[in-house]
Amino acid sequence: MKKRILKTTLFIIAFTFAVGTFRAHAEEQGPRASADIGVLSKYVWRGEELSNDSIVIQPSVTVGYKGFSVNLWGNLDTAQDDNNAATADTKNWTETDFTMSYEVSYGLFSLGAGYIYYGLDNATDTDEIYVSAGYDCFLSPTLTVYRDIGTIPRWYLNFGLSYSVALPKGITLDLSGSAGYYISDDVGGMPEVDANLMNTTKEFRGLNDGVLSADLIIPVNKYISISPMIAYSFPLSSDAKNRSKQISSSLFGNDDSDYLYGGAIISIAF
Repeated sequence: MKKRILKTTLFIIAFTFAVGTFRAHAEEQGPRASADIGVLSKYVWRGEELSNDSIVIQPSVTVGYKGFSVNLWGNLDTAQDDNNAATADTKNWTETDFTMSYEVSYGLFSLGAGYIYYGLDNATDTDEIYVSAGYDCFLSPTLTVYRDIGTIPRWYLNFGLSYSVALPKGITLDLSGSAGYYISDDVGGMPEVDANLMNTTKEFRGLNDGVLSADLIIPVNKYISISPMIAYSFPLSSDAKNRSKQISSSLFGNDDSDYLYGGAIISIAF
């Protein structure tokens, strides 16, 4: 209970600060701020199904200045599956993430680094550091390398491509795809899973998840936009498929491994 109160308090503080920043800097150069709220049909993270048959609400607040940014993000599961004893309560606030990052551009190249703290209600909290590199050209390739420095020693590499199409009335269609690769250093924390969904004595190492998504960014006015979106997450190897099925089975009693989900995001930015 205390943990949840602390997370709620952090969100209130961050949101209040962001709103203050909106008012103070809307018409001048300086710090930038944004607030988003996403309503999605499913929560999927790196090929893992983290909600089932329920709507998730994901608020986010970001404040940035001269390449530095701070973000607070959360997940509210509106009706969790009663088959999962660990998360049987409904309308549960399941996660609060805190991210600090810095990004700099050199011509067409961009470099970034950051730290992420994952506050989890139904699992052990953990944290990551990451570095990223991107190139502003056709398909805008990016590579981000994450290192878990908390509970499970592992690397996660993500390569992404994206393309934007300008449509009439200021509407933009954003198309993107990504591929993830895991390198686990801890067989106890992230083992390879066999076809019977049983843990083996090897660490999981290999292609993990692919994601294809499409977002339609519709401006409402100078500061507000609405973005309907759809995404498809799928395993990129048989080992990843087994692992995804094992997670879905343990959490929700099914053996899904690929997920089609969608929703909309409302954004306010200054």
